[in-house]
Amino acid sequence: MTPYHFTAGTLPLLVSIPHAGTALTPEVEAGLSEAAQGLPDTDWHIPQLYDFVRDLGASVLIGNYSRFVIDLNRPADNQPLYTTATTGLYPETLFDGTPTFKAGMTPTPQQRQHYLESIWTPYHEKIQQELARLKQQFGYALLFDAHSIASVIPRLFEGRLPDLNLGTNAGDSCSAGITQALTQRCEAQSRFSWVMNGRFKGGYITRAYGKPAEKQHAVQLELAQCNYMDEQPPFGWRGDKASELQPLLKQLIVDFLAQGKRLV
Repeated sequence: MTPYHFTAGTLPLLVSIPHAGTALTPEVEAGLSEAAQGLPDTDWHIPQLYDFVRDLGASVLIGNYSRFVIDLNRPADNQPLYTTATTGLYPETLFDGTPTFKAGMTPTPQQRQHYLESIWTPYHEKIQQELARLKQQFGYALLFDAHSIASVIPRLFEGRLPDLNLGTNAGDSCSAGITQALTQRCEAQSRFSWVMNGRFKGGYITRAYGKPAEKQHAVQLELAQCNYMDEQPPFGWRGDKASELQPLLKQLIVDFLAQGKRLV
């Protein structure tokens, strides 16, 4: 299994989807706890939900491996991104706190080092290469990091998560104009609840590659999964719900592109 699937586009936009992968290494597959075997913390169906970005002309990068092998949205040194409960580069627990692996069955440090070199590093090298290409061609680059999560996870946040959780690393990963445009788009509708820089301010990808001073702007969107899929196994796609959400997602992407072009 290759570490990612990449499609080059014609716009100055890269859409990154790091957590939709379900591939496992033999040792991870053998060691997963019963609760983890269904891969519950996967960003299910996100490539399908965002399929419209290919028609728009965006480049798309999708991670192929499960986050239970290695989390592509965590730093290589495994430093925590949040002061509240979270999971690391090599998740030892599920989002709800249940152990990811059977006792004594976690991959070895050597195996995990191999995951870092053969899965995590190629994904991030591809992000860097594509952003450099876009900047060379257009003079700037936009990165949209697409995620989803169960709408209710008491260990991570209180109550029900807003439908759309936009993150710009508290304003540091993109221009103020981009933040304003996305905020206005959300304010203009009433169907979906939303927040800017709430519980999810952006993971490693947003923080590492959002560099407005270098004409490189990054935004993360964490979606509550109840708006496009069943949140219980087998985590089925809900086309009826997705069709209501996708127009707003498309508008956000178009606004991101339009505002980015104004910054040239």
